[in-house]
Amino acid sequence: VQLVESGGGLVQAGGSLRLSCAASGSTFSINVLGWYRRTPGKQRELVAEITTSGGSTAYAASVKGRFTISRDLAKNTMYLQMNSLKPEDTAVYYCNARRWNNVDYWGQGTQVTVSS
Repeated sequence: VQLVESGGGLVQAGGSLRLSCAASGSTFSINVLGWYRRTPGKQRELVAEITTSGGSTAYAASVKGRFTISRDLAKNTMYLQMNSLKPEDTAVYYCNARRWNNVDYWGQGTQVTVSS
């Protein structure tokens, strides 16, 4: 499975960005898709995830109500709509795909910078 993120960039606080993650390869084996982020000196943290079958979602408390994760199975693409961005949302965002046997695949990451 190969994952390619896009949509990162620089935005002012209060603004919005939409990240995309295009998947290719053996995508039929993927059960869960997710977005993670990492800032310097911190561990990578889960931002949001969504199941490929039923579309169930889960969010980190810090982004709940501001971010929305979605997927388009026909396009093999996952999205993260980020609204009301805060400077503390600044991070490298990574796309993740998890297979039925808990094998993880990662994208290369995309930088999101929120200025105050």
